[in-house]
Amino acid sequence: MITTDLAIIGAGPVGLFAIFEAGLLKMRCHLIDYLPQAGGQLSEIYPKKPIYDIPGYPSVLAQELVDNLLKQAEPFHPTFTFGERIEALEKRGERDFILKTNMGTEIQAKVVVIAGGLGCFEPRKPEVQGLEKFENGKGINYMILDPEKYRGQKMVIAGGGDSALDWAIFLSDICSELTLVHRSESFRGAPDSVNKVMQLAAEGKINLLLNTNLTNVAGSDKLEIVSVINSKTQETQTIHTDHLIPLFGLSPKLGPIENFGLNIDKNAIEVNTDDYSTNIEGVYAIGDINTYKNKLKLILCGFHEAALMSHSAYKYINPGIKYTMKYTTVQGVNEF
Repeated sequence: MITTDLAIIGAGPVGLFAIFEAGLLKMRCHLIDYLPQAGGQLSEIYPKKPIYDIPGYPSVLAQELVDNLLKQAEPFHPTFTFGERIEALEKRGERDFILKTNMGTEIQAKVVVIAGGLGCFEPRKPEVQGLEKFENGKGINYMILDPEKYRGQKMVIAGGGDSALDWAIFLSDICSELTLVHRSESFRGAPDSVNKVMQLAAEGKINLLLNTNLTNVAGSDKLEIVSVINSKTQETQTIHTDHLIPLFGLSPKLGPIENFGLNIDKNAIEVNTDDYSTNIEGVYAIGDINTYKNKLKLILCGFHEAALMSHSAYKYINPGIKYTMKYTTVQGVNEF
């Protein structure tokens, strides 16, 4: 079991900044995110998009901001669980929580901070019957956490965006056989990536099927067959494979958080603006996932919420202990 002071659900920019604010108060943080890396929407959806409303940065690329937040958090040695989703939250005793993920990981924390942005990003699944039978390690996944898992394996990737193209290029040298299925003749990804995929297809390193849709999946205990149809010719094809990775993007949903007993208003968590605490003592919500009067869904507002939350969490964990506010301009970060 992982033990920590603060369990932060969500590793987007606000969750990452909370590491720094909690670290100044000598509180340890463990972050959990369903995505395969830190950064939330910034890394997953628009890593190269410029952001203009971060103080001190006239303009900063989304991924650059994430990288800087991670560097800022380094002195406080945060730990992470990626690719897993919190399914259950249980309060034990006066100041202990147990969180459980969909993969069975358990985290014991004194405080829970929900920094889930717009919610848990869930994969957009193709309309193919039987997908669920082969999920959870049986051949169908919606994100790639460890490319080495697929070495020497047969794989089908479905999709036409940057993720599908980038993974097809990368895995072409890892998989024994790789098929890229796309429902159109044109791709939504970067032109350079499209050219590389076309070249790999011409060299026979990728089996490229355009104007093609998934129709069926089959197998015994694990995935064995993916069936497709060409939308122009109506020709069907059966592909023998070990893995299917549909990469059709992600959509935000509140997910299991809805069942934690929190006060919810229109898919957002109601908080007290004194410290961004929820109706459950010891549980806080910061960033886009919370709601209150005059709420602004801005990263800089989330940073402010993270600071106030951290000081409240310190008092919650250490009742009766007086803390004197210190400033990083007077003391270096490593002195906290």
